[in-house]
Amino acid sequence: MKIIIAPDSFKESMTSKEAADSIEKGFKAVFPDAEYIKIPAADGGEGTVQALTDATGGSIIKKTVTGPLGTPVNAAYGLLGDGRTAVIEMAEASGLHLVPRHLRDPLNTTTRGTGELIADAASRGAGEIIIGLGGSATNDGGTGMASALGVRFLNEEGQEIPDGGGALHTLASIDISGLSPDLKHIRFRAACDVENPLTGKNGASYVFGPQKGASEKTKVVLDRNLRHFADVLRRQHDIEADTVKGAGAAGGIGAGLIAFLQAELQSGIDVVLDTLSFSDQIRGADLVITGEGQIDGQTIFGKTPAGIAARASAQEIPVIALAGSLGKNFEHVYSAGITAVFSIVPGAVSLEDALASGRFNLESTARNAAALYRAAKKARL
Repeated sequence: MKIIIAPDSFKESMTSKEAADSIEKGFKAVFPDAEYIKIPAADGGEGTVQALTDATGGSIIKKTVTGPLGTPVNAAYGLLGDGRTAVIEMAEASGLHLVPRHLRDPLNTTTRGTGELIADAASRGAGEIIIGLGGSATNDGGTGMASALGVRFLNEEGQEIPDGGGALHTLASIDISGLSPDLKHIRFRAACDVENPLTGKNGASYVFGPQKGASEKTKVVLDRNLRHFADVLRRQHDIEADTVKGAGAAGGIGAGLIAFLQAELQSGIDVVLDTLSFSDQIRGADLVITGEGQIDGQTIFGKTPAGIAARASAQEIPVIALAGSLGKNFEHVYSAGITAVFSIVPGAVSLEDALASGRFNLESTARNAAALYRAAKKARL
């Protein structure tokens, strides 16, 4: 019997690899002779670097880069087991968690550090770079990132404009001559699960600006500045980055990735599963087990369990999902191809206790699910 174990992380409790280990331990108590294939997974957001490096036997690269406030921060990215694929979470260098609440102001924050991580990965010979978008503190259209890669954003006097979304209204020209030619030989894929355009009422500034500290007035300024940035791109370089789906992701870095690196914007879970050759790995499996910290009605919209289930369903493989908790409308996951879903929490406990005992509870629930699966198999005989 071939069993695939492919959970996401259980936030603040277990990494995806640790979760896979606990599930395997529980199932082995019932099916000791089964073949187990563990595939730590993620959906392109937090935990993607760790999941992909764990799954492929890769390594974590640490580097000091420019943080969103322009000061140094310690960041990390992954170099996968193939030695040529790098995985970057932009939040590592440009994330909202790096900015104290009282200093959050997307007029000033920059994506420069994300560009520095890209440059480092390129210097190590990466032939493909995957960038997880989300959790950013920025609204600069990816101009800080591009600056770190050699693009110059100039005002009317030919001087470089300051970093941040607040200075983009002074942009007069964009000089891409300094962009390293080596970058043209790298495939860039952005894990992006939003379809927002760069500007407008559904764009980066209006939709995501407030959570980064933008006031009602600031939203208007940021949107106007990004529109001006898009106009300069269109006029000088014939690049359309304004209305492209996903251009507004992570403060508009989606637009910068498209414009300067010809990046492909793809569903986060699809990027991860394609990188792991997931569909090939599960071929011939009898069962797939997935899970994450919470499963609810939003899980079907690009979250790891739903993406796993879609691939498994295509091969008519049943899927069991294990969750730290079951939220409102969790039953919607049945329509996404999940056969059964279980909460691992044994009763009414505090969040602190639930997180602390997560590995034990996951193993115990996995054992119970395995026993139920064995009973169901016998009942069919």
